[in-house]
Amino acid sequence: MRAGVRPGDTVHPVRAHRTRLPVPGPTEVSRVLTHEEAGAGLHDDDYAKLLYWRRLRTGFVKEVLLGQPGSPLSFDTVVPGDLLERLTSTSRRGGRTLKYVEDGRLMRSNSLHGVHRPAPGSAAELRRLVADRFRGPEV
Repeated sequence: MRAGVRPGDTVHPVRAHRTRLPVPGPTEVSRVLTHEEAGAGLHDDDYAKLLYWRRLRTGFVKEVLLGQPGSPLSFDTVVPGDLLERLTSTSRRGGRTLKYVEDGRLMRSNSLHGVHRPAPGSAAELRRLVADRFRGPEV
């Protein structure tokens, strides 16, 4: 909530893996719940997953984002190096690119921590990248 994520927003969760940045796919936020509220709002299988991640609650994670059912998520799509070098997020202080990107590889994930709003151009490129994964072969 503090980061301004609200129902209806589209989020692109990311996970740094070695020197790459997989993008599982966008999901539209349907609800934002506290950890305490999440137990009642989740299917049993999903609640078990939440329990697995409960250690995040002791740190910096205070809310759980629920997405639309059936959002296709896969870690098969990786941000190409050229896009990684120009991804820009917006903030009150202006735009900034990712730190620690060298030769199209993410050397450290420090600049990914937290919630970042991609600049409009970067958001469009992320959408295209993930959409290409679900586009069938052209005839």
